[in-house]
Amino acid sequence: MRIVEKKAARWLTAALLMTIAGGATAQQPLPRAPAARPAPSQHTVPVPQSAAQDEAPQRTTATYEDWVIQCETRAGPPPEKVCDMAQVTQVQGKNIPFSRVAIAHPAKGQPVKLVVQLPVNASFLTNVRIQTSDSDPGLAAPFARCVPAGCFSDFDIKDDAVTKLRAASGAGKLSFTDAGGHDVVVPLSFKGFGKAFDALAKE
Repeated sequence: MRIVEKKAARWLTAALLMTIAGGATAQQPLPRAPAARPAPSQHTVPVPQSAAQDEAPQRTTATYEDWVIQCETRAGPPPEKVCDMAQVTQVQGKNIPFSRVAIAHPAKGQPVKLVVQLPVNASFLTNVRIQTSDSDPGLAAPFARCVPAGCFSDFDIKDDAVTKLRAASGAGKLSFTDAGGHDVVVPLSFKGFGKAFDALAKE
């Protein structure tokens, strides 16, 4: 059995999910990359820098213990705001992401969507499982797809499951089987889950 070390952090995933209070930090926009301006020619005209920058997505983050809310506002019209709450783990001894567990902004009248991203060497023969403790039977879902950035499993979380996750305050775990048939267990913390979920619903 291989163990990976949990480390809550931000991880923007290009393939999905922006591919997203007492314990919260103030939300501050992250720096936006300066937009390049084409050189004037007979076929181009200078683009005002301020206008180009206005088109760049604006991003904010807020941390609730071991969960991070990320929001990205894309230029319109109309402007579109996309948010999720996530927890990332890293490979032990390496500064590279290993897994990402994220909940997108709840859609009114729809089940809460939880997405797990794992390495591409995952086996599709067994389900991904999320447990709040060793005695918890947990939530299970199969892998839905794989892309170069990783393999993804989608969970529809009903109200009773959300209540259970909110009530959990300690260390849980995420487990799956890799392509070699080995069980892999990833620590998953639920500290700050309830606060982050409430804040996400207000975005």
